[in-house]
Amino acid sequence: MSDDSFFTPVSALDMPRFAGMPNFMRLPHLTLDSPRIDEVEMALVGVPWDAGTTNRPGPRHGPRQLRDLSTMIRAMNPVTGVAPFTMVNCADLGDVGPNPIDLDDSMQRIAGFYGELAARGITPMTAGGDHLVSLPVLRGIAAGGALGMIHFDAHTDLFDSYFGGFRYTHGTPFRRAIEEGLLDPKRVVQIGIRGTAYNTEDVDWGLSQGVRIIRIEELFERGIADVMAEAREIVGAAPTYCSFDIDFIDPSFAPGTGTPEIGGVTSFQAQQVVRELSGVNLVGADLVEVSPPFDAAGGTAWVGVSIMFELMCVLAEAIVARRTG
Repeated sequence: MSDDSFFTPVSALDMPRFAGMPNFMRLPHLTLDSPRIDEVEMALVGVPWDAGTTNRPGPRHGPRQLRDLSTMIRAMNPVTGVAPFTMVNCADLGDVGPNPIDLDDSMQRIAGFYGELAARGITPMTAGGDHLVSLPVLRGIAAGGALGMIHFDAHTDLFDSYFGGFRYTHGTPFRRAIEEGLLDPKRVVQIGIRGTAYNTEDVDWGLSQGVRIIRIEELFERGIADVMAEAREIVGAAPTYCSFDIDFIDPSFAPGTGTPEIGGVTSFQAQQVVRELSGVNLVGADLVEVSPPFDAAGGTAWVGVSIMFELMCVLAEAIVARRTG
């Protein structure tokens, strides 16, 4: 980590939060050809793309609103004591520009960008975008072998296809990732699943592969600490990814999303589950499905970027653990 202030966020004591460029967390903005890119350890990246959305579009606008609301984030987590910006070099690497009329081209662009991050040893914190974003991200960072995953969501995203056989939507990314060998299903835990269903095909397929699926009822009955202890045991010490869909949180706290489901966790409980990731060997994370058109005031984005900060705290711990061996 650099010993200068280049990677330190702009302080609201020096520049009001409503002024200046709204980079993620008020961090420096770099590109892959910037002179100091090789000093970056954690990258915040926007993927403004929602071509996998099957009903209510809008997550393509998520990264921009998340950036704007992130100017409210301060430097330290007062509960865990983690100060990610002083532990590791963080930077906003901008957006991966998608092709809004070509799904395959967009996925190639995204996978290529994240493959470059992986080659440079940069750990990504991604802001989506709909949940299909996770598939090309995993294609980019899982070249070294199948990853484990802790997945917070109201939906499994393990469906096979939609609309007569189309295999790439925000309801299918983790089925494709398992089929492609990007995820080890026996090290995948899905937490918070709920809502009405077409059938049980997605759940049945996941269970047959060895995925651990924890419905919201089980989370509430057992409690967060117990469930997360099981999740940590399942993924073990091997490299693990975290994917957080904002609809894991109850829509009374986060209404701005395309497929809301009642009966979810509170915003505080969402913070708690992420803090329980401490000690997991995280190699990347995403926060997806924030849809500003359904919450123009930005409340959902504020919840989302607050969860991003919590994820950055546990990512920073993992980066330091890998750095120090």
